[in-house]
Amino acid sequence: MSLLRVLDISATGMSAQSVRLNTTASNLANANSVSSSAEQTYRSRQPIFAAELNRAQGGLSSDVGVKVQGIVESDAPLNKEYAPNHPKSDADGFIYHSNVNVMEEMANMISASRAYQTNVQIADAAKQMLSRTLQMGKG
Repeated sequence: MSLLRVLDISATGMSAQSVRLNTTASNLANANSVSSSAEQTYRSRQPIFAAELNRAQGGLSSDVGVKVQGIVESDAPLNKEYAPNHPKSDADGFIYHSNVNVMEEMANMISASRAYQTNVQIADAAKQMLSRTLQMGKG
């Protein structure tokens, strides 16, 4: 595998982790949202990643990266609260809170941040190796 492919792979990893961080930020921003119906209530979202394997010319060379297949909503139950005096309560006096778990989202944020940082370090190491290879050609 060439070092240029390493840069491509780490770039797909950084892009995927960026999507993960954006999704986490959206979840945290809506963690305290309230609605008058279960259908309108914000639900936690998570990106779905898949390894991407491209075989070139007879399967001798492979390039592996990360692909974001999509973002799915959580099917965890919403938090239903009886609050008849709340301005957003439904006809029965209930309000619905988002199913975002703030602790899980914070852990996701830390994990995504570290994975992004690792991909940056991989790209930097590949860049240094390419630079050293060019320096060898000068000597």
